[in-house]
Amino acid sequence: MKKNLIFTLILFIFSNLTKANEGMWLPLLLSQNEAEMKALGMKISAEDIYSVNKGSLKDAICQFGGGCTAELISNEGLLLTNHHCGYDAIQNHSTVQDNYLDKGFWAMSRSQEKPNQGLTAMFIVRMEDVSAAALAGVTAEMSEKDRQSAIDKNLAAVRKGAKRENWEEVFTRGFFDGNQYFLFVTETFKDVRLVGAPPSSIGKFGNDTDNWAYPRHTGDFSMFRIYADKDNHPAEYSVNNVPYTPKRFLPISLDGVEKDDFTMIYGFPGRTQEYLPSVAVAQTLEKTNPTRIDIRDKALAIMDIDMRKDADTKIKLSAKYASISNYWKKWRGENLGLIKSKGVAKKQFYENEFSKMLETNPSWQSQYGTILSDFNKVYADIEPFVVAQATHSEVFGNTNVLSWASQLDGIVKAFDKKDEKATAEKIASLKEYTNDFFKEYVLTTDKKVFATLIPVYVKNVLTTYTPEVLKSELQNFNQGEKLSEKLFAKTILTNQDKIKTLLEKPAEDIVKTLRKDKLFSFTKTLIENYEQKIAPKVTENQLIINKLRRQYTKAQMEAMASKRVFYPDANSTLRVTYGQVKDYQPKDGVTYEPFTYLDGVMEKYIPNDYEFDVSKKLIDLYEKKDYGEYGVNGRMPVCFIGTNHTTGGNSGSPAIDAYGNLIGLNFDRVWEGTMSDLNYDPSICRNIMMDARYLLFIIDKYAGAGHLIKEMKLVHPKK
Repeated sequence: MKKNLIFTLILFIFSNLTKANEGMWLPLLLSQNEAEMKALGMKISAEDIYSVNKGSLKDAICQFGGGCTAELISNEGLLLTNHHCGYDAIQNHSTVQDNYLDKGFWAMSRSQEKPNQGLTAMFIVRMEDVSAAALAGVTAEMSEKDRQSAIDKNLAAVRKGAKRENWEEVFTRGFFDGNQYFLFVTETFKDVRLVGAPPSSIGKFGNDTDNWAYPRHTGDFSMFRIYADKDNHPAEYSVNNVPYTPKRFLPISLDGVEKDDFTMIYGFPGRTQEYLPSVAVAQTLEKTNPTRIDIRDKALAIMDIDMRKDADTKIKLSAKYASISNYWKKWRGENLGLIKSKGVAKKQFYENEFSKMLETNPSWQSQYGTILSDFNKVYADIEPFVVAQATHSEVFGNTNVLSWASQLDGIVKAFDKKDEKATAEKIASLKEYTNDFFKEYVLTTDKKVFATLIPVYVKNVLTTYTPEVLKSELQNFNQGEKLSEKLFAKTILTNQDKIKTLLEKPAEDIVKTLRKDKLFSFTKTLIENYEQKIAPKVTENQLIINKLRRQYTKAQMEAMASKRVFYPDANSTLRVTYGQVKDYQPKDGVTYEPFTYLDGVMEKYIPNDYEFDVSKKLIDLYEKKDYGEYGVNGRMPVCFIGTNHTTGGNSGSPAIDAYGNLIGLNFDRVWEGTMSDLNYDPSICRNIMMDARYLLFIIDKYAGAGHLIKEMKLVHPKK
């Protein structure tokens, strides 16, 4: 009876999944989804969303800073993205005396808009399927290495032969685990200036406590402006540049949203893996995620204590802390969601259905019959190495001096190869990077992190693979503090002036000095040990996995075509996802409504708490109910949730209504649904969006930056 009940529940979940508004769709091919989108309420056409013949919504969407999404909201290049996407730029312009993170920033004229070196906005001009050219001459008998080499050669020819303007660029990307390839023609603007940002008490309200959580009350936005040359083309920063005139920008709806309204998210989602086998998902759940979470637990605890003690430390570490905590909490939520949704069991049920379908076709059975058992073997073989890999990545990524030493090691490696050009380029690059590194470096905190994480590194990586040279150094590895004191005592790696002086010397002297430095030598030994004993095993097994995944994806698309709809995994290319405004039930007896209001901000308010403090001005506006035309029935909308399938990279993506207008700004997912990267489940996967009316309210009523509102086009599509 119990077995039948479990089977019925899994079958229900599986059936539900195949009918959900799941998917991250290529806008080029959206005509296949148009009927479903219109059934959900969409009023515009697929061509309005993507067109190369006329201005379309795609022309208002860009990849911001290489990792987020942003959208144009005026005819003068005004760009909207998340506060956390613009955080680094805001931080870089902040000082203890003039802290824009705390007080916010608003340029009241174009002359006050602040340039940001290295910040870019990349638009897609067009995309096209180049699979035939990419796979020309590729055969099933090829090794993975030879196959990839042939594809790389083909794609290089595709990129070289692509038609483009001289200011445009191209890149190619694989889809469906290498079964399909697309070419993207782009234009990248390099003069992107900070225009406005609310204080962190609004833009990061709830901070780490509310991150990946709902109900949410965060005004997570910042504003920039794209500047172009006199011909409206991309150009490096210049005082002679002018605001960019786009082909399309998004009007902003004042009508807001209601439950079941159509919503569309347009952006650059980073990475999903929806077609993994159950054994891979189980390994993530049970091994790699717990490893990463544990290491970040330890690093964040140390940073949090030091940031609360000192204002300068808080400024220096705030961006890194936010970056570390973001995925730390995401992985915890991912595990929670996988367990709650029975993600592994659902995958196993699907695999049973897949195996049954293979049996109906001898050709399928002969080609794909051993794929699942092959997966089981290779994931068992790779497991200790991926745990070691995750540990190496996390310890080096969370200990600043180790990541810094890794950068400096690039000079040594190039020098040892007698590559003078590469050595000179690396030295020049690090000269430029040195100031940025030390601007956010806190020695006392880093020493504590090092002392705490090195014992974890030894336990997870070096217990089995300890190099001889480190045995004496690490025999008492549990006393990480002693090792930290010893290695940090005389190192030059943590001294900005000494590093800058060193990098001015000849390459031979730089290398000689680094090799004498005990902390650098220690780090280099860890790197060499990893590169010689761990990385090759990961690569060896990953090549097998890559081949199996490509075959498995192809097999699913053939055998399971009648049971599910297939879309390509996210890979930082432009995608559309659509759904509706919906509530959800994270656990028994709890239902979350899809809307939040400013009332909730005041309910969470904790005076002088860096996560939940509220400024007097916002309190005054709330008490007076001074919301202007942006409020509804005496209340100020703040956030809402929907069923859109999103992931990292969708931060800053516009939430678009049925008519093609901006209704909100995507910035997060609910904690229980973060496992959507591996296993989308319509019952608990929700994306979180800031209501566009809250954006306008903060700009107008709170910041007094009405000149920015005048740039925008405000509309009432429902009226």
